[in-house]
Amino acid sequence: MGWTSCIIWFLCLSVCECWPLPDPPMHGEVHSPQYPGPYPPSLQKQWDLHVPEGHQIRLTFSHLDIEASADCYYDSLSVLYGEKLLGKFCGSDNSADGHHPGYLPVFSPGNTLTLIFQTDANNPERHQNVGFSAQYQAIDIDECSAAEPEDGSGPLCSQICLNTLGSYLCACHHGYELRSDQRSCVLSCRGGLFDEPEGHLSSPGYPSPPPHDVSCQYVIAVESGFTVSLNFTDNFHIESVGTEEGPRCFYHWLEVVIPGEKTQKLCGNKSPGLIHTNSNVVRLNYQTDDAGLSSGWSLDYSTRRVECSFPGDVAEGRVTPRLTKYFYRDYIYVRCDQGYKLMTEGQEIDSFSTMCQSDGQWHLQLPECHLIDCGEPELLLNGGVTFLSGDQNQYRSTIQYHCNEPFYHLLGGANVTFTCEADRIWRANIDIVSPTCIPVCGKPTRRNSFTQRIMGGSHALDDTIPWQVLLNVAGGRAGGIVIADRWIMTAAHVLEKNGQKVTSDSVKITMGLTEVSGQPDSAIIPSSLHVHPEYQNPHQVDFNNDIALIKLQDPITFRSSVMPVCLPPDGATYVTGLLGTVSGFGTTGTADQRMVTNMLNFLNLPIVAQKTCSDSLTLLKQTRSDIPNLTDNMFCAGLPDGGKDSCQGDSGGPFTLTENGRFWVAGIVSWGADCGIKGRYGVYTKVTNYVNWINKTMQEN
Repeated sequence: MGWTSCIIWFLCLSVCECWPLPDPPMHGEVHSPQYPGPYPPSLQKQWDLHVPEGHQIRLTFSHLDIEASADCYYDSLSVLYGEKLLGKFCGSDNSADGHHPGYLPVFSPGNTLTLIFQTDANNPERHQNVGFSAQYQAIDIDECSAAEPEDGSGPLCSQICLNTLGSYLCACHHGYELRSDQRSCVLSCRGGLFDEPEGHLSSPGYPSPPPHDVSCQYVIAVESGFTVSLNFTDNFHIESVGTEEGPRCFYHWLEVVIPGEKTQKLCGNKSPGLIHTNSNVVRLNYQTDDAGLSSGWSLDYSTRRVECSFPGDVAEGRVTPRLTKYFYRDYIYVRCDQGYKLMTEGQEIDSFSTMCQSDGQWHLQLPECHLIDCGEPELLLNGGVTFLSGDQNQYRSTIQYHCNEPFYHLLGGANVTFTCEADRIWRANIDIVSPTCIPVCGKPTRRNSFTQRIMGGSHALDDTIPWQVLLNVAGGRAGGIVIADRWIMTAAHVLEKNGQKVTSDSVKITMGLTEVSGQPDSAIIPSSLHVHPEYQNPHQVDFNNDIALIKLQDPITFRSSVMPVCLPPDGATYVTGLLGTVSGFGTTGTADQRMVTNMLNFLNLPIVAQKTCSDSLTLLKQTRSDIPNLTDNMFCAGLPDGGKDSCQGDSGGPFTLTENGRFWVAGIVSWGADCGIKGRYGVYTKVTNYVNWINKTMQEN
């Protein structure tokens, strides 16, 4: 289509919305007018049937009933191809006269067919005839099977004819190519390119001699990474000249050209057999002159993948798969032994694979396998770590944690070890998530001497009561008890003033001293105060539930001067007469003369029977109305003769008992009717009744 026609066609499409004519139909139906009713008289009707080029028409009658007459003189249906009459039909399938087509189809020589139906002016039959009904269908023409034309123009194709739907194609034998007329063939073997993995080649006309003066070239070029092998058949003949050195290829030859190698010229009667070229490109040049006679040659070519050398071994690792040979596109993988990691160019990698390339080289060098490491062991607060085996935190290294004794001990025991495993985790030899140093409670590094008489109080030696805390609350002095690395226990009334709970910033905490002077610079401010929720004592006459906890902002690092006391053990009892130790920085002296001391003092006092203490308070209530009640949450300690007792400033301090050489806090200095008076006793909060509340408060805060 020229440019002009293209412009006109698009213009028609955009302005007129014209469309190309549709292809002729492949089938259809034709019937006489008014069928299946009788056809009218004096009629002439014509149908011109068309099907696509390259097809013929098959016409089949399903019914034909036309007035019968000799030579179909009166009424008839004529079938024509151009001007050639293919048939003239009338009558019915049982009439004696006429020419009925029966059920055999009528074929047109080409893709057109004309039907002409004509009737005269009357119909002498008793019953009127109904005409005809026929179907037509396009049938592919096998042009290649047609007889050679009589005009001497020769066959449709000079060598090979290929029938196609609606047409045909011509092709040529190997070594020939189609001329511009698309019918005849001419010898040509230049430009033959073969790129399939395998194939077959032969000289023109093989095994018959080709025309003289042949110059053919064939190129086998397959994918890079493959090499070509030529396998010549035994029937090999290229004219040669015999010499003393053997056949010489002077006039006829087959030249095998391989890049980078010396060219081979082949001739003679002996087949070269199998030739491995080690190249993916091979050129074959076949040359004959205008004389002589060569039958030619035939070969099958195949390909095989390029081979790579053995990649080598990896220390502490495995190369898979292990093959005797490796070829192009083969992959190998490297996996390290357990406890080792893949390393390449100083970097760790998750996995490794390399491929044999088309040039016979592996595209990556093999990696190395290095011992894995678990990283630095987790730091242990208040402890350290010792390597038992291995070093640099590598696989199978074994470590053991230890705590700073005697102030801490390891959760799980001293025999807990951790090993660097293949998953790079330090894993314990027992079921424990991480090492933890637990504070040692109630075991001071130094003991006070108890050789003095019970009635005599004493100054505490350094490090003998390391749980003792000095509290300064809103300007007043009180005591406290270290029970955990963030928790101080004291009496609830210590944290109240004028019936109101004090603020955290009004509380100053000092630990680790047996002698103080003024307010030490190292005083600690608490983060929160927790008074027992059932403590209600606005008028200082109800000390039931006199217990409170103070939380510190930062944990304490325990040492000789600061250690926790133990909470009451399960099943702890308060046996009358059992000596306990009470300590504090409270006032000293007699009832007539009180003095504030800056020294930590302690007393050993026996536990008093509850009834004895209750009776003494009942007697006192007869003369005084400000005496609180004694409850089951309290116990008493002291001597019936008085003289030694806890006193002002000692409130919130500890009353401890010992069991198996370990101190546990049995009571908190709470209240009393004066200090050291004969027949009166100090009253203490009974800590065993509050262990659950203590633990719950510490866990939830």
